[in-house]
Amino acid sequence: MARKPAPIPAPLDVRLMNFSATLLFVACAVLAVGALGAWALRHPALSLARITVEGDLAHSSPATLRANVAPRLAGNFVTVDLAQVRTAFEDIPWVRQAEVRRVFPNVLRVRLHEHQAVALWGADGDTTLVNSHGEVFEANPGDVEHDGLPRLAGPLDQSAQLLSTWRELAPLFEQVDLRVEQLTLTTRGSWQAVLDSGARVEFGRGTPQEVLARAQRFVNTLTEAAGRYGRRPEALVAADLRHADGYAIRLRGVSTVGADAQQKK
Repeated sequence: MARKPAPIPAPLDVRLMNFSATLLFVACAVLAVGALGAWALRHPALSLARITVEGDLAHSSPATLRANVAPRLAGNFVTVDLAQVRTAFEDIPWVRQAEVRRVFPNVLRVRLHEHQAVALWGADGDTTLVNSHGEVFEANPGDVEHDGLPRLAGPLDQSAQLLSTWRELAPLFEQVDLRVEQLTLTTRGSWQAVLDSGARVEFGRGTPQEVLARAQRFVNTLTEAAGRYGRRPEALVAADLRHADGYAIRLRGVSTVGADAQQKK
């Protein structure tokens, strides 16, 4: 049985011409798709129709938020950078977190979580606050009621620890009808408090657990110690809890500086 002759290869110039034609066709197709995509992206149907703002907002109105953010946005429904939108909202005072998503066909839905101020931060006059997560944030303190808010101060990276310690310290002093209005952690690691009576309490250096143990020992015996001089706990002017076996106190109207309140009966 005779073999079929092998196909004769196309001449080189023919192959080059076929390859060039294919390449040209692919290039035209890509350009056409790109042009179509660019046209589609510019189509009015894909422009952002609105931005909806949701969340429990106490310090900003949705209309004000949208007006502040809209000029910073670029692109349409498809091309707008959601990370940029989130950052634009989170740059606004009182906004802690923004969640952004697209809602077809042309809406951006933004859910905001505001800072919940639980303390003032730093020296008097500072425009910083502490939220419920122990984070320091910039805002106008005039937007919140100061009554009842403690003032915390210390290294910025210790703000959460300061808030946590205050939350445990405050109930201890409430047992003797005193309120911790200020709590400070110095750069050397020393803890200090100012009470609503104006009294200053020195806790000394140590971990929050050590500070709380000293405070517990103090409030357990303060009423008895003040009673020896005919005074009540609110007469306290200053207390030094840095002593290993007791504490020293100064009472209003009493010239004597107390010593160990637990062991000296």
